[in-house]
Amino acid sequence: MALRSERLPVYWRIPMTGDMSSWRNAPKTRGDWTPRSAGSLAPGRRDDGPGGYTYLDYMTEVARAAEAAGFYGGLLPSFPETDDPWIASAAMARATTTFRFMIAFQPGFLDPVQTARMSATLQRLSHGRVVYNIITGGGGPQQHWWGDFVGHDDRYARTAEFLDVLKGVWSGAPFDYAGDFYQVTNGGLRGALAGLPVPDVYFSGSSDAAIDAASAHADYYLSWLEHPHDLERKFDRVRERTALLGREARFAVRAHVIARPTEEEAWREVRLGWERVRPDQIEMLRNRKAESVGSRRLAAYQPGVPTGYEDLIIAPNLWSGIALLGDFPTIGIVGSYEQVAERLDDLVRIGADALVLAGLPHLEEAYRVGEEVLPLFLGRAALDVEPPRVAASVAGAAR
Repeated sequence: MALRSERLPVYWRIPMTGDMSSWRNAPKTRGDWTPRSAGSLAPGRRDDGPGGYTYLDYMTEVARAAEAAGFYGGLLPSFPETDDPWIASAAMARATTTFRFMIAFQPGFLDPVQTARMSATLQRLSHGRVVYNIITGGGGPQQHWWGDFVGHDDRYARTAEFLDVLKGVWSGAPFDYAGDFYQVTNGGLRGALAGLPVPDVYFSGSSDAAIDAASAHADYYLSWLEHPHDLERKFDRVRERTALLGREARFAVRAHVIARPTEEEAWREVRLGWERVRPDQIEMLRNRKAESVGSRRLAAYQPGVPTGYEDLIIAPNLWSGIALLGDFPTIGIVGSYEQVAERLDDLVRIGADALVLAGLPHLEEAYRVGEEVLPLFLGRAALDVEPPRVAASVAGAAR
């Protein structure tokens, strides 16, 4: 399989639930994602949308659009209400060529040996296009939904052990491990699965426990977008901690984007979305208590009681009200194509080595951002990065 010359990896978010046509409209049903009542599937009947167009067809269409528009790959989020990203990525891999699938998952819910075997199989299927987004969970009711009642710091200790085992098993037999959470004797991938490239690890978390685990295992430390000054200080913490282990830190930033031909048009989208925000939504966001350190950092950007969307502008083209318009990170980039590209350049200047972007609706905005913003951004801030570890190792292992 021929490889392209790669630059800064820029990912696009793949919608794992219903999509929205804009900030000011209700979710659209594209394909069959709309939940159905229990028992609505008759035996042997396909659960199709109009004309047999399923939600998997729509996710695949977004992935193909992002691939065509120049994105390196896509993030597949994982929440209680989403489809499973492992299964969805396996299906979409057959319809794409170079597009990488950043699979979000919490290690505590999977066995590391089975995860290694499952990932290696997906590496063979996709010719090395699997990427990990390691999330350890923000605690509280959602964590309990998964049946996980392990405390915050212990969850990160468990994640570190999980990655110790996964990488150890991946290196081949014999592998032995005796930890607090996992034990393995004479483990190791074998046969056709041995020797395949380990997926890159994108690791999220802002607490000391998270940074300790990321310093040992992350290929990219992934953070939500924050004010550039705060983000730079966070990167410095990770860089210092990683250097103590003799490793070099790389960084990635996840951001929502509202890009339009002019700044006025972009802020008009924000204003129209803001007009639909109810007072109780603002109050709920202000009073939200989270175990996640990252969520608390983002909550600190909220003013007492905003009287208009302008109160949530925290820096040029940075707006901290994104979460009020949907289930998204708190801070987004708003501006003209040139301004959004400049803000992405700013992230590279403070240390970002990769980006994970998103926009609504996912399909149309993949083309817009890919065709209008990426050329401006990559034209100025392109970085030569090592091509994915695909060709020789995957081809050889697949024989």
